[in-house]
Amino acid sequence: MLNHPDYIRHVLVDKSEQYDKDAAIFRIARPVLRDGLIATADMDLWRRQRRMMAPYFTPRTVSNFARNMTDETVRMLERWEARADLDAPLDVTDEFGQLALRIVSRSLFSADVGRAAQAFERAFQTANTVLGKFFSFPFPPLSFPTPSRIRLRRAIDDMDGFISDFIKKRVTEEMPPDQEPDLLSLFLHAVDEDDGKGMDLEQLHHEVLNICVGAYETTTNTLAWAFYLLARHPEVERRLHAEVDRVLGDRTVPDFEDLSKLPYTRMIIDEVLRVYSPAYQLMRHTREEDVIDGHRIPAGTQVLVNSYLLHRHPDFWEDPERFDPERFSPDQIARRPKHAYVPFGSGPRVCLGKHFALTEICLALATIARRHRLVTPEGAPEVLPDALITLHPKGGVHLRLERRS
Repeated sequence: MLNHPDYIRHVLVDKSEQYDKDAAIFRIARPVLRDGLIATADMDLWRRQRRMMAPYFTPRTVSNFARNMTDETVRMLERWEARADLDAPLDVTDEFGQLALRIVSRSLFSADVGRAAQAFERAFQTANTVLGKFFSFPFPPLSFPTPSRIRLRRAIDDMDGFISDFIKKRVTEEMPPDQEPDLLSLFLHAVDEDDGKGMDLEQLHHEVLNICVGAYETTTNTLAWAFYLLARHPEVERRLHAEVDRVLGDRTVPDFEDLSKLPYTRMIIDEVLRVYSPAYQLMRHTREEDVIDGHRIPAGTQVLVNSYLLHRHPDFWEDPERFDPERFSPDQIARRPKHAYVPFGSGPRVCLGKHFALTEICLALATIARRHRLVTPEGAPEVLPDALITLHPKGGVHLRLERRS
């Protein structure tokens, strides 16, 4: 286990070619993610897929999908405002899960997924719960028909069906010529610069599923934790409202160009990701013997980085349990080692969807904060993290909606 920025940089950046993903956490997740970018241990396949897909996740390309993010957030708010019982608490974890899937589905498929988003969300939650238990309990092969394996297989089938329906439709039907290309169209026409070939349909399916899972998880949990922490820290919430009001002026919805004018909003998000990183652990497998600061690491070793612990390391984070967005002011960032903070990983295998996720979270947070507060219901218990494959708020976050005056 590594818990120092220098060691983490060594593995993820300096010697990244010596460490692959043939590690326990990815073996556990591979029945769901297969050979997509998140989990594949095949370094040659990973390099090829990354070359083809990376151009579609730059900040400039992501800006094309910003309207999807704000449109869907406004639709969610309108649905909240139309409820019969406005004082009833909202399960914001579930609400943000559906929001995340609607946004990624519009960006991937140019589609309004409606109820299908709820079905995908339920299937993923089942898979996450079943796979998460593998960390603490010995398990038989996936083919062994225990009740949890049967639930997992059904959940995987449901997620596969969700993806397959969109891919089949796109392969058999041409997009209207006046429609902006979505991510699925871009992937279908992507060609590797080395071999001149594109993805086959099986690999395309794996990558699209990986994007759906990654986009769902990051946004859902980060937004849920963000509004939970804002409800418990009104002084931070007041500063957020002041910044959003100042930048938007008479507007109620931000756009992509506003992001650079919302530094405190971004600092809040960075601090949420420090305290509750959804991808709170990552692993690597040593392909050959290595030495880290005098410690011999034999070939075949499983190497773990737990960002929940790293982001609370007292050598780099003063009073680490305190929620304080000021930790991410420019001067504080400059004083801290870069690899003391790795919510998206680092090095060549840094999360491909990082820019998409941060844009989506920031725009959604600002859109909601411009019109509403989410407050803790009286007597509500503290929400604790649930360490599954990803870090979830146990039991969900339940907050009450208040319209800002």
